Amino acid sequence: MMEHRIILEMGTGNDLYGRDYTKAAKRAIQDALHHSSIVLFKSLGIDHSEMRVQVTIGVQKPEELDIDALTAELPRGRAKVTGVKGGLDVHDAENDQTHVIATAAIEAFIPVDAAQWKLTAR
Repeated sequence: MMEHRIILEMGTGNDLYGRDYTKAAKRAIQDALHHSSIVLFKSLGIDHSEMRVQVTIGVQKPEELDIDALTAELPRGRAKVTGVKGGLDVHDAENDQTHVIATAAIEAFIPVDAAQWKLTAR
C-alpha cells in the first residue's frame, strides 16, 4: 500500500527576547496545528497511529533545535522532526537583541489502498 500526503499545514513562531530556536519552533508547530481540524480519521474509521507525520522546521541555526522536545509537541501519529536552515533572525543593534522567527511545515501521510477508491466524473 502506498502512502499519500493528506495534510500540509504551515505555521510561524517566534522568541523575541531569548534567542531560543526551540521555543520559536514549538510556537510554529502549535500555530500550524491550530489551523487544522482533521475529521478524516473519525469519518473514515482510520486509526491515528497509521498516520506518519513529517515536520520540517526552518530556523537560522537548526543545530540548536531540541528535536526530542519538538517531537513531543505532536499529539498524533508517528512523528519525525527535521531542522533546516530557514526562518529569520532579526537583529536590533540599538538594543543588542536578536529576535528569532521559526517556520514549520507539518505533513501527514496515510497508507492508501487505491483499489478501495474510485473517482467518477460528475
